[in-house]
Amino acid sequence: MSAVQFEVPAIVPADPQANVADLLVERVKATPSLALFAVPEGDGWRDITAAEFEREVIALAKGFAAAGIEPGEKVGFIARTTYHWTLVDFALFYAGAVMVPVYETSSAAQVSWILSDSGATWVIGESEEHAARIAEIRSDVPLIRQAWTMAAGDLDTLTAAGTDITDDEIVRRRSIAVGADIATLIYTSGSTGRPKGCVLTHSNFVELCRNSAVALNEVLTVPNSSTLLFITTAHIFARFISILDIHAGVKTGHQPDTKQLLPALGSFKPTFLLAVPRVFEKVYNSAEQKAEAGGKGKIFRAAAHTAIEHSRLLQEGKKISLGTKIKFAVFDRLVYSKLRDAMGGRVQYAVSGSAPLGPRLGHFFHSLGVTILEGYGLTETTAPATVNLATKSKIGSVGPVLPGVGVRLAEDGEVEVRGVNVFKEYWRNPEATAEAFDGDWFRTGDVGAFDEEGFLTITGRKKEIIVTAGGKNVAPAALEDPIRANPIVGQVVVVGDQKPFISALVTLDPEMLPAWLANNGLDRGMSLTDAAANPKVREEIQRAIDIANKKVSRAESIRKFAILDTEWTEASGHLTPKMSIKRSVIMTDFADAVEDLYSVPVSTTNIPLGG
Repeated sequence: MSAVQFEVPAIVPADPQANVADLLVERVKATPSLALFAVPEGDGWRDITAAEFEREVIALAKGFAAAGIEPGEKVGFIARTTYHWTLVDFALFYAGAVMVPVYETSSAAQVSWILSDSGATWVIGESEEHAARIAEIRSDVPLIRQAWTMAAGDLDTLTAAGTDITDDEIVRRRSIAVGADIATLIYTSGSTGRPKGCVLTHSNFVELCRNSAVALNEVLTVPNSSTLLFITTAHIFARFISILDIHAGVKTGHQPDTKQLLPALGSFKPTFLLAVPRVFEKVYNSAEQKAEAGGKGKIFRAAAHTAIEHSRLLQEGKKISLGTKIKFAVFDRLVYSKLRDAMGGRVQYAVSGSAPLGPRLGHFFHSLGVTILEGYGLTETTAPATVNLATKSKIGSVGPVLPGVGVRLAEDGEVEVRGVNVFKEYWRNPEATAEAFDGDWFRTGDVGAFDEEGFLTITGRKKEIIVTAGGKNVAPAALEDPIRANPIVGQVVVVGDQKPFISALVTLDPEMLPAWLANNGLDRGMSLTDAAANPKVREEIQRAIDIANKKVSRAESIRKFAILDTEWTEASGHLTPKMSIKRSVIMTDFADAVEDLYSVPVSTTNIPLGG
């Protein structure tokens, strides 16, 4: 069987001499007074124009040069998602240096590995906590010549020390790199084994930005277009968007504290959002529990049902009955408009990545007037390889390939990518690089399928396919995603490799649990341990599992589950920074819980069979 392949030629001619710094130079030349950023000030936001931003970038780049950073040297950077993240990013580009971003939640051991493996000679931390983490491993990273801390005012000190460096020196430095040169070294979040450094070139960013800006024109050119970034800029997804925004002239705000996200959305009023599915699930679940608490749960569920039905009919091109139209109009006034207002009232699009969103939420938000454009990519593909477009999108898919990109399916369904976005190599790891490529095609490790129009759907991870003792192949994501949509579910891992049937380990969501408990006549202060054993909670989890089981065959359905009295978090080592589960770590740490699921015959448990 020949591989299915879709490839779209680049729309914008390649420029092998261009580097990332050129994108800002061009933006300043085109629109110097355009507000490119906004920073929190009082109860509102203060705009920073393109010209102001570049002035700050040049001043800090001079500081880096004066400190002794040479072009091509690597600089480790640990910070939250703020305006200063992108300021440092571009100041390093202008100084000719190479940033090595580190997740701000990374442990001392992870920081040590990334700094030593990358060969970084300088490091910048945001907070005193980051400074302490760096100090802890300083003896393990002898190449580090100096560590700066933003909270201690070191960026201002650097800027003040750079006044003797000439503008011409910065022009020289920012012009050294060409397209094929390394722009940044990003370490994969490492759901398995040690993180590997991905060498992303200037061309990866420049060509992907220029072509994506054309493909996503409608999203980026909404009048006064703006976005509020809250997912970590250390991750390629937000990093790519922050650079794309500079190229496209989109105003960017930042809110690193997701607990402050709703107030920030209300005051910033973005036109598009960048988020992972968990954010959309939280918005939906919070609204549902709030309605339930106010005695309007029934209205909310009816509104959600109508929203999903309305969007489905629209996508399928079917006639919408007068009754549905009337219901939709009523619910729009009662429910949908309030949710739109909660997101700032101007959001038209949301780009979602890192995990499947699921059609239910896609249709729900679509009826709110927010088109969620799911995309697909990895660190190795500089973020997007495919993305749904404003002009043509299909809920449930991750869209068609972007211009300048090719995607094909190997015989076993593995998704392979080549094009302007594909990374150069794994840093100092020729074996891993050789293993990851088939010619110029990068093997993603994901399994997918195309429809006849070239829209890609991701069905799972190749390495995560479970084979039961009966020989049945099961993709965990098909079961896990619908279960995770339940408000009280934190995370779920489906197990059953070489076992007689499929089971699941479930954790509870401590943020959503109190409201749900109160709405169900239980003590809202109940501990996770008590909740995990509570019959009503178990019933709710069973309900979520029954819904998921309806989507698969009986052989693939979940027969047993265990609710754990613990959380899986990034801090506990069970989630990656982009909130993906570290399946192998969970399987090791909770081996006893898995064993318990199979040590008692199914018939003797108090859990009804799903499916």
